[in-house]
Amino acid sequence: MKPKVDEQTAISADNRRQHMRYPKIIISIAAVASFALVAAVQAATSGVTASEIKFGETMPYSGPASAFAGAGRVHAAYFKMLNDKGGIDGRKLDLISLDDAYSPPKTLEQTRKMVEREGVAFIFGSLGTTPNRAIAKYLNKRGVPQLLIGTTATGFADPKSQPWTLGSMPTGEIEAQIYAKYILQTKPNAKIGVLYANDDVGATYLAALKEGLGDKAKNLIVAEASYELTDASVDSQIIALKAKGADVLFDTAHPKFVVQAIRKVSDLEWKPLHIVVNTSSSIGMTLQPAGLDRSTGIVSAQYLKDPSDPQWADDPAMKQWLDFMKQYDPQGNTKDYMMVLATTQAQLLEHILKTAGTDLSRENIMRQALSIKDLQMPLLLPGVTINTSTADYHPIEQMQMMRFDGTKWQLFGDVLSR
Repeated sequence: MKPKVDEQTAISADNRRQHMRYPKIIISIAAVASFALVAAVQAATSGVTASEIKFGETMPYSGPASAFAGAGRVHAAYFKMLNDKGGIDGRKLDLISLDDAYSPPKTLEQTRKMVEREGVAFIFGSLGTTPNRAIAKYLNKRGVPQLLIGTTATGFADPKSQPWTLGSMPTGEIEAQIYAKYILQTKPNAKIGVLYANDDVGATYLAALKEGLGDKAKNLIVAEASYELTDASVDSQIIALKAKGADVLFDTAHPKFVVQAIRKVSDLEWKPLHIVVNTSSSIGMTLQPAGLDRSTGIVSAQYLKDPSDPQWADDPAMKQWLDFMKQYDPQGNTKDYMMVLATTQAQLLEHILKTAGTDLSRENIMRQALSIKDLQMPLLLPGVTINTSTADYHPIEQMQMMRFDGTKWQLFGDVLSR
């Protein structure tokens, strides 16, 4: 059973061959407007048969955010593993994973293809803020679940305007407010410089930091510098922030630009409290390319177990994850915690589909996704749980601070919420 792969995808030949070994899920349902109509449409669910469930995602296998492409391969690997074990209640999972090059028009094109031509039951795990923004209205209008998407943008947690869209990560708003608490506690007279992308995510981090700092924000934030994803470098932005006298660098950039920022900060012999957002804190993807010695002292926050952290070496869940990666994604980077996030997304979808039972209508799948209470996942940090409801579309609202010591991240303090 082979997944359908867009002929234009930019996945390498080796990855394409690996991808074609991965599963397939089928679900077919007539679009409906209300969860209350489940019984009437249950027999006509799009993409679902007695033997399969079909769903889709878009990933930046090419383009400026291709550093995150491994998440799609981990998703496929996890569902391949489930299929090898018999699937979910006897149904095999068919994941269609298409390249969108992190281009919103391409995301919409690929998503429409999966919904209208392939007849997927739902969209799962698609990565990126602007790509997900491009398809949210389309999916919500058609009543197609947009589940566990990969973005920290706050605007997706909106049950009124986007009831079919659910994230999977702490939003930038939650994370930035946690950092604001930390700054106020440890450097109440800080001079903060902010580096952020000129997009929805960057704007979210900046606005939430100001909200978390409250009436002190105007005095504490001394400089802001934005960049475009197409920029070659952020060196000039780092120079400008240092020139403003900042002693705290709140760095919300994508991994590629965080690498550049760390190097430039070091070259300038600037010694700010350097705060890097969670999505760019990977040792393997960010700190090693930047230089571990240059990265020493950087602060971030976490909600997942970091596979590069020796404290989890004997953790049963981490051992099981490493065994899974070795067998099903041997080329995957097991030092990159983003691969742990991708696994957790897949595990959470498995939980949702299992709790849906025999009713795999889009309505019931969404209902189960919004009925999670105090769920402990094996790869989340102790004390971090998943909770959702029809009024709360934020699955994870807790994080713990951590500091890089030159070889590993060291967690410190209590698990915090905004």
